[in-house]
Amino acid sequence: MNQEYFRTIGAAFLSILALNSCSNDEDEDDLGNWVDRSVFDGSPRSGVSGFTIDNIGYTGVGYDGDDYLTSFWAYNIEGDFWSQKADFPGSARNAAVGFSVDGKGYIGSGYDGLDELSDFYSYNPSSNTWTQISSLPATARRSAVAFGINGYGYFGTGFDGDNDRKDFWKYNPATDTWTELIGFGGDKRRSATTFTIGEKVYLGTGVSNGIYLDDFWEFDSTTESWSKKLDLDEEDDYNIMRSNAVAFTINGYGYIACGASSGALSTVWEYDPSLDSWEMKTSFEGTTRQDAIAFSNGTQAFVGLGRSGTLYLDDLDEFMPFDEYEEED
Repeated sequence: MNQEYFRTIGAAFLSILALNSCSNDEDEDDLGNWVDRSVFDGSPRSGVSGFTIDNIGYTGVGYDGDDYLTSFWAYNIEGDFWSQKADFPGSARNAAVGFSVDGKGYIGSGYDGLDELSDFYSYNPSSNTWTQISSLPATARRSAVAFGINGYGYFGTGFDGDNDRKDFWKYNPATDTWTELIGFGGDKRRSATTFTIGEKVYLGTGVSNGIYLDDFWEFDSTTESWSKKLDLDEEDDYNIMRSNAVAFTINGYGYIACGASSGALSTVWEYDPSLDSWEMKTSFEGTTRQDAIAFSNGTQAFVGLGRSGTLYLDDLDEFMPFDEYEEED
């Protein structure tokens, strides 16, 4: 009787161990997968700017190691192909910002090799034409952040040639006007990044005074107010601090990928807004890189271009965060 009891208990214990082992194996395998997509048709470059409209990712300008550029391209997410569009009409530049609002794209600010810039241009994809809009009524700068949400564009932070910035501005396309916002309590910074989930925009990373920043912020677009979230090095098991990274959204989760921290990075982190927590995913499988570009339509995301040291890149990969990892041949 006692022997049968212990045999039963032992079998149950082994079953639990097996289930836990399978669960852990699945957790380890289900880290996300990267798949090669169509190589960029233009010249390799970094410091590019762009935006996504429907299922088209747009990118242009940048620096190829010798020249600042004005060429502009579109990536068809469904068809996996590139096509060249009308050149950006402003001066050639890199480290500019890009965002989209109500079916139009916007690119502005940046650096032309001599000066920081404040001019902005609107792109109409239906006519493949550019229109100059009001310049930013603040200090010209590069390496800022920008995003479009609820019919407005938002622009802030960056480096003006002498000083890192933390001011934020709101652009109204209907009136072609900029208005300064108040209330951002984060640090000054350059080369930060943002991603959007629903009505909220999340801002983090970047560098100031030679220090990689750890503060992470949520912008509520309905109230235009900021709130501080968990720091990017809050716990001992992760450190997400970096600059010159890319960020994107897939199915309600935010992602920060690649960038620089004492050299180019390939690591990828996933943010769950419901838990205010981070989880490491499969690293970008291409060359480590900074100053890349990311496209996302909300359910698919792509990372490409950028540079690793003096090597300028033109590849593109799609990230599938919920697929099991498969090593590329």
